[in-house]
Amino acid sequence: MTTILAIPVFARSVWVVAFFYLITIISVDIGCYAQASSTSTPLNQLTKRPNILILYADDQGTLDTRAFGAMDLQTPNLDKLASKGLKFTQAYAHTVCCPSRAALLTGRAPQRSGVNDWTSNHPSDYESRAMNLEEITLPEHLKQYGYISGIIGKWHLGATDSHDPLAQGFDYFFGFRGGFIDNYTHYFLHSRAEKPPFHDLYRNRQKIDLNGKYFPDLQLNEVYSFLDENNNRPFFLYVPFNLPHYPEQPDSSFVEQYEHLEWPRNSYAAMISTLDNRVGKILTRLGDMGLTKNTIIIYMSDNGHSTEDNDNWGVSYGSNGGGGYTGKWRGAKNSFLEGGIRVPTIISYPDKISQGGTRDQPISSMDFFPTLCDLLEIPLPENKLDGKSILSIINSANAASNHEVMHWQWQKSWAVRKGNWKLIFKGNDTTGEFSNHPVKNNKMPTYYLANLDDANPEEINYVIKYPSKVKELKDLHQIWSEEVFENSGYSDPNKL
Repeated sequence: MTTILAIPVFARSVWVVAFFYLITIISVDIGCYAQASSTSTPLNQLTKRPNILILYADDQGTLDTRAFGAMDLQTPNLDKLASKGLKFTQAYAHTVCCPSRAALLTGRAPQRSGVNDWTSNHPSDYESRAMNLEEITLPEHLKQYGYISGIIGKWHLGATDSHDPLAQGFDYFFGFRGGFIDNYTHYFLHSRAEKPPFHDLYRNRQKIDLNGKYFPDLQLNEVYSFLDENNNRPFFLYVPFNLPHYPEQPDSSFVEQYEHLEWPRNSYAAMISTLDNRVGKILTRLGDMGLTKNTIIIYMSDNGHSTEDNDNWGVSYGSNGGGGYTGKWRGAKNSFLEGGIRVPTIISYPDKISQGGTRDQPISSMDFFPTLCDLLEIPLPENKLDGKSILSIINSANAASNHEVMHWQWQKSWAVRKGNWKLIFKGNDTTGEFSNHPVKNNKMPTYYLANLDDANPEEINYVIKYPSKVKELKDLHQIWSEEVFENSGYSDPNKL
């Protein structure tokens, strides 16, 4: 300091100006470097907190991609995703939409959250027909760890404002609250005389009118916007499609390539390719943004393919009796037979999961909640989960299954599986007439005992031959039922 003060005043001023000029240059260079770094490497990659993307198909058949065995389909994007991750051959969801979504988002048996019947579709429906607000959902849990969450697509866990996605932890919602919509008019068609078809398209809680615009493309644009706006922080993006769910309104560019197939497979196949194409566009955008490596991607269907055929309010909009493919498995949506609950499932996470493998252990959609907690190295929520982390299975094809016994319930019907034995109570056989299986009555015997090891699984009822096995499985389900219905808001139907 003494030396500087000894310098003449004019020279000292020049020195000070030069000093601050040098500091300015250094600051600008550092700033430019920081800006370039933030552009090329998103903040969530720098912090190493992975993004989460769940792609949830609606009514996709058990084997309906080429990667799972449907060789008459063109599904290049799903096949590529399977080759970049792991596919599961014994992945179970539920038999219909509502309980399947509740199980996925809570990691718990849907009965615990009050979902043992259809949740509401109309915004004026009474509020009890919704998932309990007390449930801790995946977005609610992730919010504690810095995640922003969006749902773009189908909700179907409550149609009122008080039970919509924003009330269950999501920060952003675009889509419909009910079970499905016409892809162009965005109207819900499963309606009664007192509530005719109604418009069901929302951005957050604001109803929006985009009549004539194709919903899968609206969905894509919303996904792109969400990614653009949130790529600098960890995000959880849940994309539940309206595909291949009826009404079968495929992208017309996929119709011609399936003209050689028989009806209704050709109609359904075009819907699968429409789904595959939109999945591919999302994954491409993710890659173009440099986010693929640091994103956990889960692909799954909510249940098996539909064999419904609906004609309501002068509009035919069903699944034409069913065009899905289940291979050797009987059943379809709304059935506890394998074709109703066993679904195509893939997980990809290039940073930590090996590529191109297959896992044959039984897993459940409820398992992804605790598995994500394991992958993120964060605690589980405080409430009891029915799902089990499958990280050990992901890491080793030889790991044991976490599910010695598996349970499903819907209204008064249920199923329980232990090992390769499965007991179904008051079930439906929705296999339909267009499968390669013998046609049977929709209404099944009160008790139906099947062995999944049979060459033609679930074609034979072993109830009379193995009564002790029936009792064993029935007793197991009664114990399970007593627990999950407790404090659920529902009476246990197995006690009535």
